[in-house]
Amino acid sequence: MRIALVLAAPFPLHQGSQVFVADQARALREAGARPTLFCYGAGDGESDPELPLVRTPARLTPKTLRSSASPAKTLADVALARSLVREHAREPFDAVLAHNSEAATASLFARRWLGIPIVYVVHTLLRHELSAYGPGLLAGGLDALGSTLERTLARQADGVIVLCEAARAALAPVASGPLARIPPGLEAESAPTEEEVAEACEAHGVRPGGFVLYTGNVDRYQDLDLLDAAAGRPELAGIPILVATHDPAGARFAALQTARVEDAAQMRALLHGCALALLPRRRAGGFPIKLLNYLEAGRPVIAHADVACGLAAGETAWLLPPGAGAAEWATAILEVLAEPGRADALGAAGRRHLLARHAWPDLAKRTLSLLSEAGASPRGLH
Repeated sequence: MRIALVLAAPFPLHQGSQVFVADQARALREAGARPTLFCYGAGDGESDPELPLVRTPARLTPKTLRSSASPAKTLADVALARSLVREHAREPFDAVLAHNSEAATASLFARRWLGIPIVYVVHTLLRHELSAYGPGLLAGGLDALGSTLERTLARQADGVIVLCEAARAALAPVASGPLARIPPGLEAESAPTEEEVAEACEAHGVRPGGFVLYTGNVDRYQDLDLLDAAAGRPELAGIPILVATHDPAGARFAALQTARVEDAAQMRALLHGCALALLPRRRAGGFPIKLLNYLEAGRPVIAHADVACGLAAGETAWLLPPGAGAAEWATAILEVLAEPGRADALGAAGRRHLLARHAWPDLAKRTLSLLSEAGASPRGLH
């Protein structure tokens, strides 16, 4: 099966969506498929040499690597659709996996010239996230627009892949084709050495086991303001809470410490060195890739229950209700740190959950099955 993976974003980049797509492409290839990735004309870092890339013209690539909406992205998405049509005419694809709403919009626009199934991979619910990219006064209207857009895409797509139960509940009633919940995967690796952990911690002014960690981007939808408010409470005085990110530009925190990480290896070393990993995001509808990284490191996790899809409160993570505020977060951090034995048990159980539920070979097989159900065939007939 020849599959076009479409990502309306820079690639490669050490952010969740890009990591997810790269890992999915590798897993599909190992399952016998032939994936080609369509993306913007620039990225940051080295991509998998075995993954064919089709990039939009560099001049049309948005200048910022951050998630955002802009006229530049619209032009890049039109170029993405044109690239898809052109490559399909040269050597036909059997199906399209369109990652997130912009890629789905571009792919569905091109469908009249493709004649193959378009499967919409829902990274997030726009009804919860679109407001993060605009002024507060427009939040209600932006989220309503997001709901209309994602429902329209689910209705028009030949199939839908969601990553969590919240997205399934939102889109299953309107999806025209088959819909399946297939979360991202992660293949566990050997832990970094004690020396590597100590070196990463020393580089950022913390000691192994003596700090709490958030990893990832600092965009507004990550709700780091909640974590900053918790870190500023007097009961957490003296407990370093570190935000490790590849791009701290624009991050302004009153109580959180910020660290620029050089690469994924340094990020993993910090994760293995922390006492506790935090996921303050409130907006449900996706599956944060950082959560898989937390589980792979065997670190106890604190998160909101409706965001940490699949984890069980008190068993595989410490889960808080959606409305939990700074005081509840501070209390949870203190309670987990106060019981090292329980914290270790949570971390170990979380890692077992990762190994059992997020193995890429099984997820790739389920993805190919969904593509077939949506109308794909090895000969590219539809």
